[in-house]
Amino acid sequence: MDRRNFLTHTAALASIATTAHTACAAAPATKPRRVGLIGCGWYGKCDLLQLINIEPVEVVSLCDVDANMLDEAAGLIESRQVSKKRPRVYADYQEMLAEKDLDIVLIATPDHWHALAMIAAVEAGADVYVQKPTGVDVLESHAMLDAARRTGRVVQVGTQRRSTPHLIEAKQKVVDAGLLGDVAFAEVCCYYHMRAKKNPPTIPPPPSLDFDRWTGPAPLRPYNELIHPRSWRAFMEYGNGIVGDMCVHMLDMVRWQLGLGWPRRISSAGGILVDTDSIANITDTQTATFDFEDLDVVWTHRSWGSAPDPEFPWAGIIYGSKGTLKLSVQKYEFIPRSCGQKLTGNAVIELDQYPSDQSDADKWNMELHVASAIRGHMRDFLNAIDDRSKPVADIEQGHISSASCILANNALALGRTLEFDPLTNTVVGDEEATKLLRRPYREPYQHPAG
Repeated sequence: MDRRNFLTHTAALASIATTAHTACAAAPATKPRRVGLIGCGWYGKCDLLQLINIEPVEVVSLCDVDANMLDEAAGLIESRQVSKKRPRVYADYQEMLAEKDLDIVLIATPDHWHALAMIAAVEAGADVYVQKPTGVDVLESHAMLDAARRTGRVVQVGTQRRSTPHLIEAKQKVVDAGLLGDVAFAEVCCYYHMRAKKNPPTIPPPPSLDFDRWTGPAPLRPYNELIHPRSWRAFMEYGNGIVGDMCVHMLDMVRWQLGLGWPRRISSAGGILVDTDSIANITDTQTATFDFEDLDVVWTHRSWGSAPDPEFPWAGIIYGSKGTLKLSVQKYEFIPRSCGQKLTGNAVIELDQYPSDQSDADKWNMELHVASAIRGHMRDFLNAIDDRSKPVADIEQGHISSASCILANNALALGRTLEFDPLTNTVVGDEEATKLLRRPYREPYQHPAG
């Protein structure tokens, strides 16, 4: 891919990113913005606490189907927000949204609940920050984009690599500066041993958890200890495996860095090849090729063995005719092919300015190296709300990255390359693959694509 073909697409993005991230905080609203959170687990707290860190919002509502998790989050937010008021609590997000008094809704549920909650929130008049991936099937994800555009609400997707300070620096100093030369290939990968290896027995759900409501539109599996609170990613019923969880971040990052839109063709291979004893039904080994015509992006995950580069176990690597750019959540490195200067940058950690990051990391397992990225993503979101503009990870960008990963899993299931047409929401010449763009919903839940 000739650099001139995508510089025009990325220059404007770089300017926007620079403006958004050099500001120390988003401009405060006349009155505190009223905020609600749906999904009070690990990343719900991560996102909400960083929003509180950058603006004195009023968190008025929290929702979760686990009563213990909900009560714990309410106490935490009561202690952190300026007003020291305890938020209202709900087990049903529809009851929370029926109040119609929220300016912003954050959504950090398991993946299979993202679409219904986001669509309901924008229809209730709120701007939304929704965790990735957008949905668990392609038409569900597209329905989220349609709802955002129909209602005119701002929707930021939690692909915060676009707001990560050292990755913005890499984009500006390396990609936009033309140091890579011609680019025709990139790798994205994850070698974390993150796939569940247990085979626990079926047990009753804990008394605090409304498991039927937690399951929602997904198939109702027998309950076991992996399902709640964080190991639900072991099951395809609730997400899209490691591709849907980890590839979406790195594919989105490379798309942003290079100004890429939809891949034209997607293929994938892999399966459960090593860890066959676990109850988990997601792949332990998988590759996927995203063909952008004159540029291929190839994903690999392997939840066993060693990473080829131990310093970049979850990463994107962009190969250019003049050099190679390695990108991760921790750092970046640019290595020129011959003459030229090697460039590096590290994650920005701001404990002097935000000392609570350390205690939150110790108590809530919040990631120090990601805190500044979440803050930047929240600032960009608030600025877009003020301007009524598209944020850096607008719902359309989230849809492209999420749907591409879902299509990779569909290609694996069918054993063939898929050519997706985003204008018609069909797989070209493949009726069977087109049917897979929509998962069946458990009754009485209704799929948002109609």
